[in-house]
Amino acid sequence: MSSSVSVAAEWDLLSDRFYRRLTLYSPLPWSAPAPTSTASSSGVGGAVIGRLDLSTHIVAAAPFGGPIAAVRDDSKIVQLHSEPSRRRLLLFSSSGYPIASAPWPPMLPRLHSLSFSSSLSLIALLSDGSLLRFRLPDLQPSPSSSPVPLLPPASGGVADAVFWGGGVAILTEENRVVVATDIEAADPHPRDLADPGVGDEEHVLCMAVVEPQFVMSGSPEVLLAVGDRVIAVDEDGVQVLGEELEIGPVQKMAVSPNGKLLAAFAHDGRLLVIPTDFSRIIFQYECDSALPPEQIAWCGLDSVLLYWPEVLLMVGPNGDPVQYNYDEPIKLIPECDGVRILSNSSMEFLHRVPDCTTLIFGIGSMSPAALLYDARDHYDRQSAKAYDNYQLISSSLPEAIEACIDAAGHEFDVSRQRTLLRAATYGLAFCSRFPHERFQDMCKMLRVLNAVRDPEIGMPLTIQQYKLLTAPVLIGRLINANQHLLALRISEYLNLNPEVVIMHWACEKITASATLPDTVLLEGLLDKLRLCKGISYAAVAAHADNCGRRRLAAMLVDHELQSSKQIPMLLSIDEQDKALSKAIESGDTDLVYLVLFHIWQKVAVEKKAPMDFFGVINARPLARSLFVAYARHSKHEDLKDFFLSTGRLQDAAFLLLKESRELEKNPMASKGTLHGPQVRLIEQAHRLFAETKEHVFESKASEEHAKLLRSQHELEVSTKQAIFVGSSVSDTIKTCIAMGNERAALKVKSEFKVPDKRWYWLKTCALATVGNWDALEKFSREKRPPGGYKPFVEACIDAGQKTEALKYIPKLTDPRERSEAYARMGMAKEAADAASQAKDSDELFGRLKITLAQNSAAASIFDTLRDRLSFQGAY
Repeated sequence: MSSSVSVAAEWDLLSDRFYRRLTLYSPLPWSAPAPTSTASSSGVGGAVIGRLDLSTHIVAAAPFGGPIAAVRDDSKIVQLHSEPSRRRLLLFSSSGYPIASAPWPPMLPRLHSLSFSSSLSLIALLSDGSLLRFRLPDLQPSPSSSPVPLLPPASGGVADAVFWGGGVAILTEENRVVVATDIEAADPHPRDLADPGVGDEEHVLCMAVVEPQFVMSGSPEVLLAVGDRVIAVDEDGVQVLGEELEIGPVQKMAVSPNGKLLAAFAHDGRLLVIPTDFSRIIFQYECDSALPPEQIAWCGLDSVLLYWPEVLLMVGPNGDPVQYNYDEPIKLIPECDGVRILSNSSMEFLHRVPDCTTLIFGIGSMSPAALLYDARDHYDRQSAKAYDNYQLISSSLPEAIEACIDAAGHEFDVSRQRTLLRAATYGLAFCSRFPHERFQDMCKMLRVLNAVRDPEIGMPLTIQQYKLLTAPVLIGRLINANQHLLALRISEYLNLNPEVVIMHWACEKITASATLPDTVLLEGLLDKLRLCKGISYAAVAAHADNCGRRRLAAMLVDHELQSSKQIPMLLSIDEQDKALSKAIESGDTDLVYLVLFHIWQKVAVEKKAPMDFFGVINARPLARSLFVAYARHSKHEDLKDFFLSTGRLQDAAFLLLKESRELEKNPMASKGTLHGPQVRLIEQAHRLFAETKEHVFESKASEEHAKLLRSQHELEVSTKQAIFVGSSVSDTIKTCIAMGNERAALKVKSEFKVPDKRWYWLKTCALATVGNWDALEKFSREKRPPGGYKPFVEACIDAGQKTEALKYIPKLTDPRERSEAYARMGMAKEAADAASQAKDSDELFGRLKITLAQNSAAASIFDTLRDRLSFQGAY
């Protein structure tokens, strides 16, 4: 038990809880005396490894073991040794190793504060209320070197500010509160909260922020200590808190990690812990000093730290506080499970001792876990007491094993981790029901944690922080710190996809290899990129293109297997011809269309002749077919140019005819305004058809169509009626005759060589349509119609004029025609008589009976006549 005593001797008792202060890194590299030689600037990125004094620098530290940033405070008098007089922005790991160094941008307002965002962007808040973001790890301003203003010009500047993961609350010198919850965005959107109502003679003593995730409204709540009261300010209004508590002026405030409690240092030296709604005082402690502490921070949820120069006081709900003495300035860095303490010479971690560790190493502990730990010690010394201890805890062995495994996870000392895990394995030998995966998972986590805690990496994560951060986020932080090898090994060890690591390495390799030839760099990249199947070569190629290495990008994108990624990248680097070939090979018509639209748009923007484009797609059948299919619906002029440039004259002619038909359907066509363009389109089609021997008919038809349209347009002009254009030759003739303009009809007949037989049909129909029976009869007597009198009969019957029809039926020379005409008029006897004169009377009588079927009387007469004429059995 001597080892347990030595372990517990390092703990401090606060109330009923033990706390311990672990030294993570000591001494820090920057604590060494500055070299006297001129080569005082060394390390990564030229960072200065001289002595860094926290009292003369503005310092920010990222949570979860993140990096530390520092800038010399220009408001303080500083004795310069060998470092340059110009201020520099320095970036260190938590172990004090330099990561990067960059000159502080000149001609800027005074720096008010530094902070890290949740995604590890370094945010600088200037005294005029503007933000300047720096990209890690190279500390380059992002997205530009110009600060982004958050305050209006007349606000008077920053009086105080509080950062949280993704936002900042600013108290202006005019006592207005401005918050921005998107400080990582390129264009943050600050907004004013309600007016706190602070008078001109009043002064805001301090401020704190309840983060948005802890507020029901989802927006931050800002607490301001003004005089004897505390004011809660949000978007909806202002509320005075805790008036009945009479806590007096509050000089320092800190909100707990869960947003439910507030630690407040009052003017009379009391430390108060109260809910954020100020409903009651949970506990209070009277400090020895009424001077407000320089820093106040929560250590988990059970204690509060207050720092005065040389004194760090830890206060809990009960019992005497714990005091730590420091002879150098420190900075408190709150974590989810404790506080990191940064000094000029060391990095420490103060946290509550886990319950599992207390059970094992607590002085006089006889818990199963402690007995199991002792049993392993006796076993290693080959003592029989090991089996005695096992018998004492056999019934609670799983709990003891679990406690040893948990305690190992909370240890930073590797030898102590190993001892605790060996104790767990001793118990596992006697406990088959305990899940062995639990032990394996802890071993994996510890191996990862020990790797990132190494001083060269400098990320002192606890196991609780690691679980909250998650392995993928940890890997992301490692690659952003350019620790690609460790990130890759962790990814492979945890069976995570290493793609993100290899891709980031490849991009950084391209950036850092500006002088390396493309072929040499490509070979080195491919060696690593091939380690990960399915990796996006297109993304790496895009980075190469952004770095101005287009040839390297073209070589990289050739290795991309996914066409959906390869083709857009080829287009972005002006490899249109290759992109089109790849798209056609993929068989994806959407990708082919993407390339075609891109090339066509580029032709339009650069105002180039489209002939090159037409030549490219004409040589590729799929691209040609897709372009034609698309252009038929929306790009007629482009399609026509394509047909003409590729010698497809007949296709261009058919397209012209289609356009003419569309003009004909236009509502403006009835007004005659589109007649000229329509005729010109048809004439162009005629000329194109005439150039090919295979389209003689189409050429002739187009010529006659254009001639007909001109004639129809002349008729419409002369008659002042828009009824001719668009109709056929026959309809044009019939319309002229119906209007009494037989001269115009004869002209059309002559122009289009209408046969006499057709002419008689058209004129007969037209006269019957207008009911001009006298003219019809006169027309029938002019000369014997070339087609007979059948047109006259049918025109009269169709018009319902049986009397007129009877004038012409006897003139029909064909008995079949006479019989059918009588049948249509319901004259069964006459129809039968005429039918009896026909040669194929059987078939004729069948049709006549069908014609007379609706007239029962006529059908009866027809049957009688049929019998009389000896047509029995014909049906």
